[in-house]
Amino acid sequence: MKVLCLGGAGRICRESILDLVQYSSFEKITVADFNEAEGRKIVESLQDPRVDFIHINVHDHEDTVNKMRGYDIVMDGTTITLNGLSTACIAEAGCHGVNLNGFGAEEASDHIFKQNGKTCVPGFGMTPGVTQMMAMHAANQLDRVESVRVSHGAFRPIAFSRSITETTTYEYDPLLPGRVVFENGEFIQVPPFARPREIQLPEPYGQTVQYIIPHAETKTLATALADKHVQLIEVRGTWPAKNMQLVRALYDWGFMRNDKINVNGKEIGILDCISEYLFHSTEGQETELYGYSLHVEVIGEKDGQRVQHVLYHTHPASDGSVEGWEKLRAYTRNVGIPMAIATEMIAKGMVKKTGVLIPEDAFDPAEVFAELEKRGIYIHEEITQLDAQTSESVQASR
Repeated sequence: MKVLCLGGAGRICRESILDLVQYSSFEKITVADFNEAEGRKIVESLQDPRVDFIHINVHDHEDTVNKMRGYDIVMDGTTITLNGLSTACIAEAGCHGVNLNGFGAEEASDHIFKQNGKTCVPGFGMTPGVTQMMAMHAANQLDRVESVRVSHGAFRPIAFSRSITETTTYEYDPLLPGRVVFENGEFIQVPPFARPREIQLPEPYGQTVQYIIPHAETKTLATALADKHVQLIEVRGTWPAKNMQLVRALYDWGFMRNDKINVNGKEIGILDCISEYLFHSTEGQETELYGYSLHVEVIGEKDGQRVQHVLYHTHPASDGSVEGWEKLRAYTRNVGIPMAIATEMIAKGMVKKTGVLIPEDAFDPAEVFAELEKRGIYIHEEITQLDAQTSESVQASR
């Protein structure tokens, strides 16, 4: 099997590549990026004969398609704004595909993937991705599902890469149409900072206040759980408190609209200017606490009893006590590893359906949890009979 790792020089995708080197059975692993210098550094650092580099510019559709041909799958680590272009290339090249974001542009290529008998799974990192697996693991144990609340804390600097900066500004764009909740059969648009809710994450993260964010889970879970009569789906997220303080101020003062201003005769978006500053500043590149924390609550009915499932995950500490998980890598490895796991599962033929699939239709949660456990990432589950107020704690991956 051969895999092309698009955007492989990025801070997250390079962790996915490392995971493929350490755990996968691919015979060829190609780092593909516009940044040749960084891409070749990754090849050199891995010291593995299976790994090589090619230069790719996804804006050059024909050249990109030609370079992708012959690979079994493309693991796409490019940014949200490029996913439509990159997915169109993957489909035409006749490869399977998977990416981190899953914001919907991929659906335009569904018919081409089906024609070629190939599969594309958009949005498989920690969230979206593992969160859907957690929600489905709980929902599959219930006769009916009343509500699903997906939450996560992403503890990382606000601008450690340009793609991360883009994610921040995208999610809190006041004009974004996709910030919705699913309620009583309808998708309801909400503004930034809507529906604050206190979420208790495991230590060292603790209690956080989280707000509705525009994530794929809201729509994919509504589809996957339609036969369970789900009434409410909410997806929330948070970053370090200092990050949230800044984003809130930028929103309150109108900077998130990215209005154009004129500086010395040059027109520039005000938020673009702030983003550029953050990318080059110490404040934008560092934070006090690093890591990732998922929290999924599913409430429903089993055998006539109302039941609550709470799932959360833990991973190796970022304090330097576990090699390879120091500081920022505790965040980037959490995001990158699930995409690598999904990449091999698809390439090995473990996903039988073709076309553009939601994660819920592609993967078995237990198989994903088992692979995460091999990497020191654990899914935990607490089950409470709400009427009786008794609880049982179990390890979901076992």
